[in-house]
Amino acid sequence: MILRIYTIIHTLISLMGIFTGFVVLFGLLAGKRLDGWTRWFLITTVLTSVTGFFFPFHGFTPAITLGIMSLIVLAVAIFARYPRQLAGAWRWIYVVTAVITLYLNVFVGIVQAFEKIPALKAIAPTQTEPPFKLTQLVVLVLFVLITIVAAIRFRPEPVRAV
Repeated sequence: MILRIYTIIHTLISLMGIFTGFVVLFGLLAGKRLDGWTRWFLITTVLTSVTGFFFPFHGFTPAITLGIMSLIVLAVAIFARYPRQLAGAWRWIYVVTAVITLYLNVFVGIVQAFEKIPALKAIAPTQTEPPFKLTQLVVLVLFVLITIVAAIRFRPEPVRAV
């Protein structure tokens, strides 16, 4: 019963991370910082990764690897965004790392969808079938393209003369 409640909480945090991540992504594409949304995106994404480590597991799993990778990329995004304040190259580094962390959450969301949704599980029961691989490939390509566009569009604010 406790594990079921924990799973629901973890899932809700993950969905909040994905939602706020897409809001932040649209902000990046529009060249806007969206400070409040960014804060919530980073908090919920860190919480998603951290809470993922507290599920019962046996041995070192791909989920643990993904969680560690996500936290490393998040650390760089947070460093670029706050201590470095998006100065110079840290601006595009932030964009790339923020979008990577969103992609990792979406990647896990797709894996979970193919595990939990009966229609998806029926067409890719082992997640080695073409529908699953094609879905992940299309999403990866879209995220790469979006990252490039966001890095180009998210420019420093012009300095205003006083």
